[in-house]
Amino acid sequence: MKAQPHATAEAGAPGPGWHDLCALSDLPLGSGAAALLGSQQIALFRMSNDHVFALGNIDPFSDAAVLSRGIVGDVNGELVVASPIYKQHFRLSDGSCVEDSNVSVGHYLVRVNEGRVAVRAAP
Repeated sequence: MKAQPHATAEAGAPGPGWHDLCALSDLPLGSGAAALLGSQQIALFRMSNDHVFALGNIDPFSDAAVLSRGIVGDVNGELVVASPIYKQHFRLSDGSCVEDSNVSVGHYLVRVNEGRVAVRAAP
C-alpha cells in the first residue's frame, strides 16, 4: 500500500467543534472502527504511520452502516476503503467514490494529540 500525506491531521489540543473520541491505541492498524459523533455514525481508519482518517460510516449505495468494516487498500496510489456490500471504493482523503464521481461520503477533520483522537463535528 502506497503511503500518502494525510492532509487533515492537525496537531494541538481539540478546540471548539472538536470531539475527543478515543485513544489512538483503541484503533486497529490498517482497518476501520465505527464511532458515534453526536448522532452521526462515522468510520475511523488508522494507518501504519498513525495518521487517522474519518469518513461517514453509511455506504450510499446500500444505505448500510458498514464502511468501518470495509477493506483498506490502495487504488492507483490513493488510500481507499472498499465497501463490504457492493465493493465501491471511497478515498480516505476526501470521501469521494472512485467508481462514481457524483457520489461521496462525509469526510471529517481529524486531530491526533498525545495519543487521543479528536474529530471535528461538521464533515
